[in-house]
Amino acid sequence: MRRTFDRPFFITTLILLLFGLGIFLSASLGLLARNGADFKWVILKQLLVGGVGGLFFLFISSRIHYTFWRRHSFLIFIISLLTTVLVFIPGIGLEIKGAHRWIAVGPSLSFQPAEFLKFGFVLYFSAWLSVIGTKIQTIKHGALPMMFMFAIIGCILLGQPNTGLFAVIVVSGLVMFFVSGGKFMHLFIILFIMMLGLGGLAIARPYVKDRLLTFMTPHLADPQKEGYQIKQSLIAIGSGGWTGRGLGQSIQKFNNLPESIGDSIFAVWSEESGFVGSSSLIALFLLFTLFGFRIASHSPDSFSRLFVLGTVILIVSQSFLNIGAMLELFPLSGIPILFVSQGGTALLFTLFEIGIILNISKYQH
Repeated sequence: MRRTFDRPFFITTLILLLFGLGIFLSASLGLLARNGADFKWVILKQLLVGGVGGLFFLFISSRIHYTFWRRHSFLIFIISLLTTVLVFIPGIGLEIKGAHRWIAVGPSLSFQPAEFLKFGFVLYFSAWLSVIGTKIQTIKHGALPMMFMFAIIGCILLGQPNTGLFAVIVVSGLVMFFVSGGKFMHLFIILFIMMLGLGGLAIARPYVKDRLLTFMTPHLADPQKEGYQIKQSLIAIGSGGWTGRGLGQSIQKFNNLPESIGDSIFAVWSEESGFVGSSSLIALFLLFTLFGFRIASHSPDSFSRLFVLGTVILIVSQSFLNIGAMLELFPLSGIPILFVSQGGTALLFTLFEIGIILNISKYQH
């Protein structure tokens, strides 16, 4: 058993944090050119709420014994569900560009409760899987309860809408289910049902259909409409070459690339740093994954092992889903790269969850 936390994992996290904040500051120059007041406020929120606040919560959660979270996992999951539902209540929820994903906190601050829901799900799912043991191989005690949880979370997140974040939760849950001993046939059935659900969602919501068609037939997409973002992203990435235009020198971020500090930030970074810089960011995430999986494999019990695995999968799959979308490997999802994109709530909860992993790492065997 260790006496201290896993230093390689902690150092990799700090490098990712500093690297990500540097990328964010550089990409934010496009916002500075358009609105200096917005630039200052966005920077302050990212640095103070996400960076400083996140490190504070990391410190706190790393000092709380991980079994505390297991004991209260169900209550935390229920609270996270109820908190996320608040986005639909007028006067509490905040609507931005037709999406109900935020809760207003004062006149200028907002909170995205879906980030809390991600944590609540992985926490409770880890505790639940560690309790049912071999019963997971039965439909009654394994696949059906998991599908029920997915259905509840899906109703909330798809109503916002937040399709990308729901997909990330599903990916994490399926990996945890399989690692815990879930049958491959049950996994296949669940995936098949999810694909049918995606087809139904595409019929019900035109923007989902447009994103899927743009991904499958990019040559047919209108470059001024549904194909605009991916076309501009590929232009930015391609113009970066091997070493990029230079830090802060992106052209696309000023006028052409939508959400240059949000879900398009990888394209901006690729334009400024080229293949070398973009590959370095991907390598950092891979290193983060490697150290995280190592902690999971040496964790003291099944709950801690599943929590570490699920959290690492959440962080990395969300980030790679974003990067892959910018490279036209996945459909556009609108979710950010953790540690890098705008989102103080996302960064705060990510560092909070990493603090719990660091606490678990103290008890590796």
